[in-house]
Amino acid sequence: MNYFDIFKKLKLVLLAPLGYLIFFISSFFPGAVENLYSNGIFRLITRVLSILTGYIPFSVAEFIYVSVIIFVLIKLILMIIKIFKCPSQTFKTISNQLVNAIVAISIIYFSFILLWGINYQRLPFGETANLDTSPASIEELAIVCENLLSEANYLRDLVEEDENGVMKLSSDKQSTLKRAHLGFDKAADYYPTLYGKYGRPKGIILSELMSYSGIGGVYFPFTGEANVNISVPHSTIPFTTCHEIAHQIGYAREDEANFIGYITCKFHPDIDFQYSGTLLALRYATSALFAHNPERFQSIRDNYSDGVLRDLRAISAYWQKYETPVQEISSSINDTYLRANMQKDGIQSYGRMVDLLIAEHRKYNN
Repeated sequence: MNYFDIFKKLKLVLLAPLGYLIFFISSFFPGAVENLYSNGIFRLITRVLSILTGYIPFSVAEFIYVSVIIFVLIKLILMIIKIFKCPSQTFKTISNQLVNAIVAISIIYFSFILLWGINYQRLPFGETANLDTSPASIEELAIVCENLLSEANYLRDLVEEDENGVMKLSSDKQSTLKRAHLGFDKAADYYPTLYGKYGRPKGIILSELMSYSGIGGVYFPFTGEANVNISVPHSTIPFTTCHEIAHQIGYAREDEANFIGYITCKFHPDIDFQYSGTLLALRYATSALFAHNPERFQSIRDNYSDGVLRDLRAISAYWQKYETPVQEISSSINDTYLRANMQKDGIQSYGRMVDLLIAEHRKYNN
C-alpha cells in the first residue's frame, strides 16, 4: 500500500468525529429523536434486522465476536511474521495495519451511532410514560422496598425450586427466552412505546466465559439481537432477558432498561418472570435504602423469606466465582462506554432505576 492509498483510507477516519457530531447535536433535540428516530427510523431498522437474525438458531452476534477475535489474532501473527522476514519494512507494515485498525474502528463507531447510539438522546422514559420522577423522601423509598419485599415473599412461595432450595425456571432456558415477549405485550397496554414485534432473544453459547467479564447480557445493534448469559442463576434470567429486549426496542439508558425489565416481568403472565423482576427491583431499591438509612434497611431485611434469602445468596455466590482482574477491566470499560455516551454517572447511573420505581408507585398507589 502506498502513502496515497493510506491518505485515502485516513479520510474514512472522519466518520468517527462525524458520528460523534451527529450524536452531540441530537442531544439538543430529544423530542425529535424520540419521534423521528427512536419511534421511526430506528424501529424500522431494528425490526428488520432482528426478525431476519431471529430465524437463525444461534447468536449471530456471538459468532461475529468470536470471528473478529480470531481474525485479529491471525492478523497480528501474520504481521509479526512479516516483520521478522522483512525488518526493513517494519514501519510500513505496522503503519498499514494501524491505519486499517483506525479506519475499521471509525466505520464501526459511525455505524453504531446511526444504528442505535442516538437512542441515548431520546426523551426520558419517565417523561413519555407520564411518571413523576421528582425527588423522593426516604419514607417513600422505604415504602417501595416494603411493597417489593411483600410481593417477592409472596411470589417466592409459588415458584419452583431445585435440589438446593434455589428458585428454578418453570421451563428450559431456551423456552424461557421465547416467553419473554409476553410481558411486553401486556405492559404495552400501560406503556404504549413498549409495543413491537422483534426477533427472539438469544442465549450465548459461551456464557461461562461471558461471566468472567461480569456481563449478564448484551444488545448487539449490528444484528438487532438481544443476547443473554444463560449460565447465571435462574432467578436472574427472565429479568436480564427483558432488560436486553428493552435495549432492542430502543431504550439505551441502563436505568431505563432495568425499569422496563422490571415492569415487563411484573406484567408477564408467568410467575417465574414476575418473581425475577420483583427480586431484582428489590435488590436495587434496598441498596439505595441501605445507602441512605441502614437502620430502616435492616428492619426490612429482617422480613426476607428464607427462599428469597437463598436466591440472593445464590446470585452473590455465582458472581463471586468470577471476580477476577478481567471482570474489573470489563467494568472499567463499561463505565467508560457509558460516560462516552453522555451517561454522566457511569455505572452508578443504574441507581436511577429507583426513581422510576418510586414514580410508578406514586402513579398507581396514590
